[in-house]
Amino acid sequence: MIDLSRVLGGPYCSQILADHGAEVIKIEPPFGDETRGWGPPFDDSGTAWYFDGVNRNKKSVVLDLTTEEGCSHLRALLATADVMIENFKPGTLERWGLGYADVLARDFPRLIHCCITGFGTDGPLGGLPGYDVVIQAMTGIMSVNGEEGGGPLRVGIPAVDMVTGLNAANGILLALVERGISGRGQSVETTLYDCGISVMHPHLPNFFGNGRSPVRTGNQHPNITPYASYATGDGLLVVAVGNNQQFRTLCAHLGVPQLADDQRFIDNAQRNAHREELRAELEQALAGHRAAVVAVELMQVGVPCGPINDVAGVLDHPHTAHRQMVVELGGGYRGTASPIKLSRTPPSYRLAPPRLGEHTDEILSPAGHRAGAGGSERAASG
Repeated sequence: MIDLSRVLGGPYCSQILADHGAEVIKIEPPFGDETRGWGPPFDDSGTAWYFDGVNRNKKSVVLDLTTEEGCSHLRALLATADVMIENFKPGTLERWGLGYADVLARDFPRLIHCCITGFGTDGPLGGLPGYDVVIQAMTGIMSVNGEEGGGPLRVGIPAVDMVTGLNAANGILLALVERGISGRGQSVETTLYDCGISVMHPHLPNFFGNGRSPVRTGNQHPNITPYASYATGDGLLVVAVGNNQQFRTLCAHLGVPQLADDQRFIDNAQRNAHREELRAELEQALAGHRAAVVAVELMQVGVPCGPINDVAGVLDHPHTAHRQMVVELGGGYRGTASPIKLSRTPPSYRLAPPRLGEHTDEILSPAGHRAGAGGSERAASG
C-alpha cells in the first residue's frame, strides 16, 4: 500500500490495514507530514506523539512529487502496489501528471485508488479544504453537542477525521474484494463532509420524522430516559437504560422498586415527559452509593452503566489490559492497539512510527520495489 496521505484520516486508515499485515510505504514530502510537529509532547526523536499515534507499522520514504524524479519513483512503486491512498487537494495529482482517471487507471488497471477530501471534487463546495472542526460545525455535530441552554461545542476528539479513516478502510476492502471478481481496480472516494453527515444519528432520522431541529441535551439522550449522567455520593454515573425491564431492575437494585410502577415512569414515553422528576428520584437513591462500585453492581444485574473515567483512569483499568488495548514497542513507543480482533490472523505490531525518510534508500532500491508487491491485498483478503 502506498500512503500519500498526511494528518489524520488517511494515516488512520493505513494504520488499520498495516496492523493487519499490509506493507505500508508512507510517502512524505521533504518537510514531512506536518503532524510530526504537532506537539508537545514529542518523542525522543523530536517527533510529536500525535504523529506516532497513527503511523506505526509503516516505512517512511521522502519523495518530492513536484519533481519529475519524485513522480518517476512513485510510478515505480505503484507498479507493484495494490492500493494507493491520498488526501491531496483536488487537482493536485492531475497537476503532477498522475490523475487517476486519465493516467493511473490506464497505467495500473488493478490499482485501488482511495481519495479523501473535505468536500469532494465538484458541487457548491467542491475542491475546498476541509478540517475536522469545520466539518463538525457545518454538518450539525456541534449543534447537538453541549449542555442544554449552552452554546454549540466541538466533540472532544477528531471524530470526523477518524470515521472518515474508517470509511476509507472499508471502501478499500470492498474494492479489493470486488477486484478479486472482476480483476479491475477502481477509485474509492470518501469525504469529511459526507462522513460528518453520516454519523448524525438519531438526529437526522428524528428530523425526517418530525421536521424539528434538535436542541442540545448535554449527556441526556434525545430519545431515551434514563440515559444520561447522574450524581452519586462521590461522582457522576452514566446510566443507559434501553427498555422497561432494565428500568425495573435499576429501580429494584437502588431500593426504589415503586418507581417502576409510577405512572410518570411507566414506559419510555412517560419517562421522557418527566425527565426532571425522574432525575431527582434517581439521584436521591444514588446519593448513598459510590459511582465505580454501583456501576459494577448494576452491570452485573443487566443495567448498562459506568463511571466517567479520565484518560489515566482508562489506562489503569484492568479491563483495558485484559483487552490488550495498549501496544508497547522498543524505543519507548506506546500506542493504542487495534480494536479489531480476528481469530486466525490477529493484528501485529512490527514497526514503531518511522523517522522522516528512514526507509528511503531501502524502498527505492530495486530489491525494495520487488519486496513491496502485493502486501495490502494479502492482508485485506486474509
